[in-house]
Amino acid sequence: MDLSKIPPAMAGQLAAMVADYIQSSRNKYLPDAAPAPPALIQALRAYFPAPVLDGVRTLVLRGKRISDPPFYTMARMMGFRNLPSFGDTAAVTFVDVIVSHEEFDESLLFHEMVHAVQYAQLGVKEFARRYVNGFLNGGSYENIPLEKHAYELESTFSANKSQPFSVADAVKSWLEADPLKFS
Repeated sequence: MDLSKIPPAMAGQLAAMVADYIQSSRNKYLPDAAPAPPALIQALRAYFPAPVLDGVRTLVLRGKRISDPPFYTMARMMGFRNLPSFGDTAAVTFVDVIVSHEEFDESLLFHEMVHAVQYAQLGVKEFARRYVNGFLNGGSYENIPLEKHAYELESTFSANKSQPFSVADAVKSWLEADPLKFS
């Protein structure tokens, strides 16, 4: 199935389901989540706005994995292939709740914090719309522009930790440079 040819109405329905999954997952994991470890927060303080950094909550799952969205079964029956499995990822950000399958280190938390900034600037519905459209147009998790941008910023961070930069400004500039980039 050529995912880039999905009708806009169907893409909109998928985005709404993704937004619901994000919000329900946030609500599910929030009660067990806690602030990120203080040493990691301190290491990232020069990169992220204080309200986002101080507001994020983290959870390391032990002995279980994040479940794929319930609508994946329907999507597979419709011919969708190559859907990203949430259980296979290192971590997933649900707005301001970061759920991980492994212990956090600076790079992993940095990457997921980029997503928290993206959520803060876009809102859940717009983030979901752009994520779905990025997957449909790119055909894979690796080609989703929101992910690619998070990996680029993580790489910049990892390459030179002595040169702090504002992730919020970088995300804002990226969005302003080409607002259709995610569509």
